[in-house]
Amino acid sequence: MVDQIFRLVGPNRAVEIFGVKLVGVHAVNVKKFLFSILFILLILFIGFLLRRFLTRSFVNRRWQRRAFWTRQGITIFLALILILGLASIWFDDPGRLTTALGLLTAALVFALQKVITALAGYFIILRGKTFNVGDRIRMGGVRGDVIALSLMQTTIMEMGQPLPVQQDEPAMWVQSRQYTGRIVSVSNAQIFEEPVYNYTLYFPYIWEEMVVPVHYRSNRAEAERIMLEAARRHTVSLSELSESDLKELKRRYFLRSADLRPRVYWRLTDNWLEMSMRFIARDSGIRELKDAISREILQGFDEAGIEISSATMEVVGLPPLRIHPKGEDE
Repeated sequence: MVDQIFRLVGPNRAVEIFGVKLVGVHAVNVKKFLFSILFILLILFIGFLLRRFLTRSFVNRRWQRRAFWTRQGITIFLALILILGLASIWFDDPGRLTTALGLLTAALVFALQKVITALAGYFIILRGKTFNVGDRIRMGGVRGDVIALSLMQTTIMEMGQPLPVQQDEPAMWVQSRQYTGRIVSVSNAQIFEEPVYNYTLYFPYIWEEMVVPVHYRSNRAEAERIMLEAARRHTVSLSELSESDLKELKRRYFLRSADLRPRVYWRLTDNWLEMSMRFIARDSGIRELKDAISREILQGFDEAGIEISSATMEVVGLPPLRIHPKGEDE
């Protein structure tokens, strides 16, 4: 009964079901298929063991980036071993292998254009040092810290947007550069579509500004002194640390000298004197830094009697009002 349903026929022992011979399904191919499954499972198991070993070995945060690049190297190495191993199992004739690879490459290029572009983006990121794990970037319209990088996607822990760019897409409810809690996956192909902004590559500092409108009748020189003292007190260590990073940035790129000390710029307006204070800050913790500086500036302004202007309207006088009883002539 079983022989009538399922049989192995011919010199290659091809599979025949209900008298219908299945093309390409014979004992040799079945053995190759089973061996391929075992080979894939073995590669996955080796990759799992190596990643577990890395996780336990690089527990110190200082080795985070080294562990990341080591993990990427293991992924690429195992992928190459997997491709070469499967090709060796299925194509024992070099002529057939060359023909099959040519047809397969043409089909993949046509059908998987986005995937191939993302894969190319992955190697550009690795080779071009566009960003590293832990860097704060803007990519594909997403701002945040890079927490993972795979062959196809970059995973970003999203952060909020400052008020000047609060209207940018996507909509944001956090009004500062702090985590929103959303984890966003961005295709690596985005590096070919738009610029990638990196906040931390070689120079983990950015220049920030705070704008304070001061009344023209206030002591402007004293207001500037209070602002500069507050900024210097909170950024003196940053200015010292960033000197070496700035030298490294100048060594790698053509960059003009930049002043790392806090400075206040004046601008005349119709309503008040706009005092813009520029200072250096780390790529993270900016909200806390600006909060501390703002509190100190307000305290100093209150003690010095300096007024902060606003766009509110002040009514300085009213015309006299005359009230007449009903029916009485004016």
